[in-house]
Amino acid sequence: MPRGVGHPLPAESPDGPWDAMHEELSRTGSAVLYAAMSHWLPEGATEADLRRRLGRDWRRYEAFERPRTRERFVASRLFLRHAAAAVLHTGPDLVDLAYQPGGRPYVRGCDQIDVSLSHTEEMMVVGITRRGRIGVDVERADRRLAHTGSERQACTPYELRRLDAGGDAVRNDTMVRLWTLKEAYSKALGQGLRFRFTQFGFALDGDGSGDHAGAGRRAADRGGEGIRLVRPDGTPVPGSEWQFGTFPAGDGYVVSVAVCDTGFGEVADLSVGTTLDDGLLDTLLGTPADGYGRSDGPAGLPGTGAVQVDPAARAEGAGHREP
Repeated sequence: MPRGVGHPLPAESPDGPWDAMHEELSRTGSAVLYAAMSHWLPEGATEADLRRRLGRDWRRYEAFERPRTRERFVASRLFLRHAAAAVLHTGPDLVDLAYQPGGRPYVRGCDQIDVSLSHTEEMMVVGITRRGRIGVDVERADRRLAHTGSERQACTPYELRRLDAGGDAVRNDTMVRLWTLKEAYSKALGQGLRFRFTQFGFALDGDGSGDHAGAGRRAADRGGEGIRLVRPDGTPVPGSEWQFGTFPAGDGYVVSVAVCDTGFGEVADLSVGTTLDDGLLDTLLGTPADGYGRSDGPAGLPGTGAVQVDPAARAEGAGHREP
């Protein structure tokens, strides 16, 4: 199977692009989707309907006071639930989302896939992989990061040198790519705020030489080929487990993706009827597992959802923070 990160797919309604998503999963083992928040807000939904659709997330929803925050939460969770349900061949109401201590979502009881979620303003992005770990991040392409405190907060000495070499015309574009790549990588690691962005970097041309900013544009056009994880001094981090991509998406947004192949292989059939052990189902449900995955059963069972990342393939990451 080819490795890499494919271009994000638009998902403007619950009808999907689920066939295209399955093709991308078959081709690379991962898929990334993006959507406008307004397209995923349920019209005329009653409180009972929202309770049913959100499941355990209902309590989190109730904790928000601002209407706009509630809308963003509903739209993003429904988007994630529908995408995961399409992968698992079940209903979105049956997808049981849970969260790690740092807020990272996972599908309870379905460790064969990993998911990531990001949103900013009106744009939402979901990443799904069956290779190991995934992180996604989205930002406005025109968000002002160049010549601000964000450069010193986020960039390594090597990256600062390459920003200077690239010139002001492309400096902000490069900063947005670097920032979103670091966010995506840190989300894939699940490290929260434990590490600083200045402790790891990216070479957008793959080998740390040449026009950093121009190479970033070319890498985006090629689907992320050539983007490399590097140390603060610009020397490459050994290993080939990580794949990265940075892409334009929607109307003026940049999406970055980080995928780690943990080396445990992948499951071709991800339906809920095959991703969970029959004996475990019998024990936990107290009933035979035959027919599991139909609309009358849950899509997840209690579990950690954690897939360990090989420490040798990991450099220090950092969690989400505002520029």
